Amino acid sequence: MSRSSSSSLFQFLVAGILPMSLSPVAESVAIDFSGFDREVRPQDDFFEHVNGQWLRDTPIPEDQTRWGSFVILAEESRKAILSIIGEVAAMPDPDADGQRIRDLYRSYMDEEEIAQRGISPIEADLEAIDRIASREDFGREWARAGRSGIGRPFTFGINQDSGDATRYAVYFVQSGLGLPDRDFYFQEGDRFESIRDAYQVMLVRLFDLAGIDEGPARAVRVFRVERAIAEHHWTRVANRDRIRTYNRMSVDELRTLLPDFGWDDYLEGSGIADETHVIVRQPGFLQGMGPVIESVPLETWKDYFRARLLVGAAPYLDDPFFRAHFTFHSRVLGGQEQPEDRAERAVHLVNRHLGEIVGREYVRRHFPPEARERMLALVDNIRGAMAESLENLDWMSPGTRAEARAKLARFSTKIGYPSKWKDYGRLEIRPDDLLGNVRRSNRFVHDREVGKLGGPVDRTEWFMNPQTVNAYYNPQMNEIVFPAAILQPPFFNPEADDAVNYGAIGMVIGHEIGHGFDDQGRKSDGEGNLRDWWTKEDARAYEERTRRLVDQYSVYEPLEGQKVNGLLTLGENIGDLGGLTLAWRAWKRSLKGRTPPEIDGCSGEERFFLSFAQIWRLKTRPEMVMRRLRTDTHSPPRFRVIGPLSNFQPFYDVFGLQEEDRMWRPPQERIRIW
Repeated sequence: MSRSSSSSLFQFLVAGILPMSLSPVAESVAIDFSGFDREVRPQDDFFEHVNGQWLRDTPIPEDQTRWGSFVILAEESRKAILSIIGEVAAMPDPDADGQRIRDLYRSYMDEEEIAQRGISPIEADLEAIDRIASREDFGREWARAGRSGIGRPFTFGINQDSGDATRYAVYFVQSGLGLPDRDFYFQEGDRFESIRDAYQVMLVRLFDLAGIDEGPARAVRVFRVERAIAEHHWTRVANRDRIRTYNRMSVDELRTLLPDFGWDDYLEGSGIADETHVIVRQPGFLQGMGPVIESVPLETWKDYFRARLLVGAAPYLDDPFFRAHFTFHSRVLGGQEQPEDRAERAVHLVNRHLGEIVGREYVRRHFPPEARERMLALVDNIRGAMAESLENLDWMSPGTRAEARAKLARFSTKIGYPSKWKDYGRLEIRPDDLLGNVRRSNRFVHDREVGKLGGPVDRTEWFMNPQTVNAYYNPQMNEIVFPAAILQPPFFNPEADDAVNYGAIGMVIGHEIGHGFDDQGRKSDGEGNLRDWWTKEDARAYEERTRRLVDQYSVYEPLEGQKVNGLLTLGENIGDLGGLTLAWRAWKRSLKGRTPPEIDGCSGEERFFLSFAQIWRLKTRPEMVMRRLRTDTHSPPRFRVIGPLSNFQPFYDVFGLQEEDRMWRPPQERIRIW
């Protein structure tokens, strides 16, 4: 998702199922049996049983870091968007939005124009950095950089106030690092040392390409500044805590956190000078930045600003800049062997900056109305299953249960595409100015977001494009959202039986509903406001279950010596276990006592579980696995299958698990939340 200054914020405020045309698929291929590994018993490793042969036979394409169900659908979505772009580009006289699509695409594809411009697109930025005369200029410079999407040590975004979801608020967020996470600056071991070295090699290359001398010395200084910033960054686990990261304060109180910073220039330049209160997610970070700003020499800060400028601009400059950026960010950090071809990268760009324009046409071509209707029926049934679960929980008291019922009743659902599309009328796109287009788009989004302040909350807004293969829960809206692109096989198959659809998209629906009641979602009420509506006894009972889930996942080891962080992934693991539970219960309710037919030699119960495991058919390069273990709130795909199933009694019943089977857990160790 792309919200310019809000994007780094929004990832903390919504929870999704992750990290092509809707064509009918015959029932006989709803489950891909060719990908099974028949040598692995389902009772020993259900993920490998369903996906093992596919994992062995399927290479990850050279231009990808991962390959499997989500990525393949995303590639199909990009092909559909590329077709739309091609048709628009061939029009002699497109409308204004069509011209924006055509010109943005052309600006990326015109390699000759990009090469001819050289570094001229960033010369004004470099000159602005050169003119910084003292630290008193930092407020003005950080505001200017922020509107254009250039990195700086902290940023802000606009979102609903978690304490009062009827209004928008400014959220300040830590930022400013060139490596994926604070831990990459401090983690010991050869792998992390090599990443740090490769990062500085990239910086040297970018300085050289920009004609800035003494690149090696500058790169070392930049890295040291970032490491000093990283020392004050809150961890990913701390950043998940919705209470700890909600710190509403007056602007005067904000100033005391960083007293010598040029707040007047920053607030004015950012367009938020009229705000009297803000929310600071990491106040300790801002306090820690004061000594860093003062202790780092001014010329070193200028090198840091130049580095952030160059790293952000490199993908949109001449090919040597792009290659330097790709080598580190994609090859070193992700294991990707080759870049995607330029046309595919251009589609990424168009989706990022003009997503709802192309989304309108994508929906018209590829999302039939009947898909929405069937999804609504599935959602209603799974919500009913959640209501039934709440009534039958032996650990939840009547008062908490009543509050939970009220929250569930206020859940809203968005399916397919927005009811109101974003207006891009003020966005200028030129066919011969790639980086300028990116900057103007960033400023356009920045101004649109800031323009929300003081106005009514737009409950029609979407934070994913229709062509995105994903889904999310938004706690302030108390809503679940399913873009059109995920509503196709293997997730949603209109030609398959209900067991397949409940095991796949039903689990996704249950997962998103579950986020409203996970370890963080449970801290908000049905209005979207942070409020403790749990009795102390119920909260303790819930936390005892989630603590055990943390312990279970923390022993999983996808790479030798690299384990899952059970605290970081807790919310998603709760979502997976709850999603499986709710989808099963909803499917059983839908049968109304009937026995489902046997299809392809499998009972309905077996097909439910096979479909569930099939949607997590995904393989990932080791470099990306290691990166995601430290930055992603989702567990690796294998454990999104075996983790929930090893706790789920119906799985034991259907496949006859015994104590000697590898997926067996003693009954007293199995966790049931909903």
